[in-house]
Amino acid sequence: MLIDFHNHVLPGADDGSKSLEMSLNMLRTAAQQGITDVVNTIHYQHPKMDEFSITNEELRIKIKELQVEVDKAGIPIKLHQGTEVFYLPNLVEIAKDPVTTIGNGKYLLVEFQLHQLPEGYRDVLFNLVMSGVTPIIAHPERYNPIQRNIDIIRDLIQAGCLIQIDGGSLTGSLGQSAKKAAMEILEQGLCHLIGSDAHDDRRRNFCLSESIAKAREIIGDDVDRIVHNSQRLLTSESIDTEVSISYPVEEPSFLARVKKRIFSNA
Repeated sequence: MLIDFHNHVLPGADDGSKSLEMSLNMLRTAAQQGITDVVNTIHYQHPKMDEFSITNEELRIKIKELQVEVDKAGIPIKLHQGTEVFYLPNLVEIAKDPVTTIGNGKYLLVEFQLHQLPEGYRDVLFNLVMSGVTPIIAHPERYNPIQRNIDIIRDLIQAGCLIQIDGGSLTGSLGQSAKKAAMEILEQGLCHLIGSDAHDDRRRNFCLSESIAKAREIIGDDVDRIVHNSQRLLTSESIDTEVSISYPVEEPSFLARVKKRIFSNA
């Protein structure tokens, strides 16, 4: 059972799939990779997606309509609804709306701006955890501050967050900086989940099987824990946020340590 819980396959819902034909092409690729379940995660309250605002009932209907077409096309995939919530200080309040969460209200997939982490975000995430909702940090390897300082990931985990990396980061399709950070997150045992973050049937299609294979090259059979966590997410089970596994990491050079210190203080 292979589950992809982060993607934008719903046609015309955000900046992902542009048509039903594209969605079906994407899902055929997913099925060929052995994916059985797809949790579509449309962008929610993203400043670039204001015109795509959607309610829980509207999303439920759209997912049901796409499932009918998927079944008619003979694609053996079951669809589930979800959202990728853009960070604003209102996370605790909006988490009460079922459209924002995954796993019957247990998890909330949250993304940040790529170039900076906003002031006070740690307190907001902590309050979200205290309210009973576990934040899943979407693709942190793509955020510039984390690329400069991987220790931010440890702080997020200690605060009760789960860490999800994009499959495209591991395969290199999202750039070398993201790939390097994703590999470092894996090597240091700081990854809980891998999602495709598929957006289209071309450059950003489903790549879960390839990315899991890449991860296995880095961390061996521990990737099975990551795969199983996606199953836990779908069935509303608890996922342990603590990650104690540590893999040997080459000692950074003196110059690298100096650069890291300069960037961390910038």
